[in-house]
Amino acid sequence: MQRLEKSFYSKTSMYAFFVTLVLFFTVWIGTGKFQHIDMALLGYLLSSFIFAIGLTVRMCSWLLRPATYQVVKRSLKNLKDKKRVKRNIISILKTAFENIFLQKFIFKRGIYRGVQHFLIAWGCIGSFAITFGLTFGWMRFDLVDSDTYQIVVMDLPTITMKAHGIFAEMIYNGLNITAVMVLVGVCMALARRIVDKDVKVTQRFEFDLFPLYLLLAVTVSGLLLTVSYTFLDGWMHHYITLIHQITVVVMLVYFPFGKLFHLPIRPLATAVPMNYQEEWKVDTRPCKKCGATYSSDEQIEDVKGILQAQNFDLQLADGSFLADYCPACRRRMRVMKQLNMEAPKGNPYGPIQTLNGIQISGFGKKRSDEFYNIPKEEEKVH
Repeated sequence: MQRLEKSFYSKTSMYAFFVTLVLFFTVWIGTGKFQHIDMALLGYLLSSFIFAIGLTVRMCSWLLRPATYQVVKRSLKNLKDKKRVKRNIISILKTAFENIFLQKFIFKRGIYRGVQHFLIAWGCIGSFAITFGLTFGWMRFDLVDSDTYQIVVMDLPTITMKAHGIFAEMIYNGLNITAVMVLVGVCMALARRIVDKDVKVTQRFEFDLFPLYLLLAVTVSGLLLTVSYTFLDGWMHHYITLIHQITVVVMLVYFPFGKLFHLPIRPLATAVPMNYQEEWKVDTRPCKKCGATYSSDEQIEDVKGILQAQNFDLQLADGSFLADYCPACRRRMRVMKQLNMEAPKGNPYGPIQTLNGIQISGFGKKRSDEFYNIPKEEEKVH
């Protein structure tokens, strides 16, 4: 493996090469050795390859971060543990259903925010699935006769359907359905950012608003294509197609490096209960001082590893680490440190001594004459 890595400038470039190679191979298979490639989708195809390369580069840089690397390392270790198979399956399925499918973590912040995020998330996921399936040639529709289509997946014929049936109409309008979902969600998000004054104070155009405007441009231009050929006999269809293609290309190139990048990394949320909860939503790690449970052994071990990798020395005088204490005890110890009132050595858990004998002049005792620069009697005589 190391010899292979030396053939590339870096690990990231090596992974990007193999991702591109695999995608190229799947396009070759899906299009029947490029016999069924759709030239109308060539622009989308090229931008999709750029998207894949950018996403690989971004994922590699993200995975190299000490915290992410430690979580992934812990996840792989636990997945190989045969004793944890049942626990792993249960925790992954529960978290995937609650946090990824239902997105309860957003609904906890409010119904309105939950609905808007749910629509945007699943609208984008559906749009990406359909777009990449058609763009890379993984799926196509072959005409069997004048009234029947056959769905071909990876160049393998599958089911047939009536050209004007309900099922066919749902498939034809799959992108329209997901586009409407995104459109409604984006409009709700923009309305919230316009009305909510608390959000307006903290939001940034380039990070918070630009992705919404970009999604809005993609969905509106895509829906206008349907309006053009369905109700307007193709009026301005060519120009709308060009505009839609430009917006999609910009969005795909921007995606790995902007706020939308949180979409592909969200599944890592399944690692939290799998790695750091011996019991579902129950803490088992006792605080070294007060004994209250506040975390798990594996999480504290990983926290220490992450801090060590980042050269943070949080080891205390008695050999313990700050991570060995619950948040309440950490705050107490921090106060003692800031007030320079640490307990005597050998008793790091003693009470805070607030009566340290230090008095502020003017409050605890009279100020001396020197404070006011008043000359003494002897000086007055001379």
